Amino acid sequence: MRVGFIGLGTQGKPLAANIARSGFDLTVYDVRPEPMAELAAAGAKTARSARDVARNCDAILVCVLNDAQLESALLGPEGVLAAAKPGTIVAVHSTVDPASIARVAEAAKAKQIEVLDAPVSGGEVGARAKTMSYMVGGSEHALEKCRPIFEASGSKITHTGALGSGIRAKLAHQLIICVNMLAAYEGMSLGLKAGLAPELLQKIVSEGAAQSRIADRWFQLKLGPHAQQVFYKDLQLCLKYARDLGLSAPGAALAQQLLDRIVP
Repeated sequence: MRVGFIGLGTQGKPLAANIARSGFDLTVYDVRPEPMAELAAAGAKTARSARDVARNCDAILVCVLNDAQLESALLGPEGVLAAAKPGTIVAVHSTVDPASIARVAEAAKAKQIEVLDAPVSGGEVGARAKTMSYMVGGSEHALEKCRPIFEASGSKITHTGALGSGIRAKLAHQLIICVNMLAAYEGMSLGLKAGLAPELLQKIVSEGAAQSRIADRWFQLKLGPHAQQVFYKDLQLCLKYARDLGLSAPGAALAQQLLDRIVP
């Protein structure tokens, strides 16, 4: 398959690099020339626009930051749907509003283009280590065609069901991460203030019922301001979707208010 990749940011760039190194015929696009030059050095072709990517690719992966960027990359005059041929598969890795996935899929369907919502977990570290997890909504046929591409960055690929189920799973996943960080921050802060050594705290938590991946690596995590921005956006989506479902999510709301403290 000829593969396109749009969005070469913190996570997208290493994902695209893995695809290039796996031997796929890869064309990439980003609004910044620097990451495209890096991918060209890894063997990828570069495009002048998202539309340019779509002209020559059978599967197009999109890893942009937010809903506005997604709709521009796919639905804009220089977007993918302006040039993609019938039968093309578009896999959306971005964490966006489920309503955006539905809008994009409806527009794509009119042009006989299939959409997968395929958000990922693992971040830059997981992408570089090729340990990413994929949550994929959409047809099994489209997923199986894209599976070898996804496997360039990780073997944990779960078919979550119909289109839209992947992003719903990702929002639940992100909410749990953020509230977990809030719990780890408060518990570890209490332990340190009480005079316990970080190594002892981490051992106690990892061996008890409070164990979690976040707590296990709490004192080693270095996520930084970019992660705070991403989690803020993701929690905004979680809170909106919870309201749409008639649910309250006070833990998510509190975590969002305290991200500058709880994201290491």
